[in-house]
Amino acid sequence: MTPLAKLTTWYATLTIDTLPDLHLFYAPMATFKDPFNEVTGIPAIQKIFVHMFDTTDNPRFEFIDTIEQNSQAFVTWHFIFGLHGKEYTVKGGSHLRFDDAGLITEHRDYWDAAEELWQKLPIIGMLVRWLRGKFSVKNDSRVS
Repeated sequence: MTPLAKLTTWYATLTIDTLPDLHLFYAPMATFKDPFNEVTGIPAIQKIFVHMFDTTDNPRFEFIDTIEQNSQAFVTWHFIFGLHGKEYTVKGGSHLRFDDAGLITEHRDYWDAAEELWQKLPIIGMLVRWLRGKFSVKNDSRVS
């Protein structure tokens, strides 16, 4: 099984109890970046996932597609979680770089926080939807 296959299997079954296995997949000074965090090192990465389990209900990842090339990979995923009794799905992707031992040295998540999260929330969602409407291009017959 490739390091990427091992990683996606682990993420697909991730629980608070399996979180201590992070060191089996990440190099000691790995970097992790997403729309809300930018950290270095396994303890800091682990803290992000502890926070995820503390603030959401039944968080889980479903992997859609994977692309591998040499020491890097890109995976697309759905992050599904509950918040205040409602289920949400965030669609995104991750760019991963592996070292010679197959451990992740760089993990960068790409997803649109406005579309995938804020727009779906009460109150702030109304403002985000209004802003998106103001800045989106309308289908206009004046352009051919």
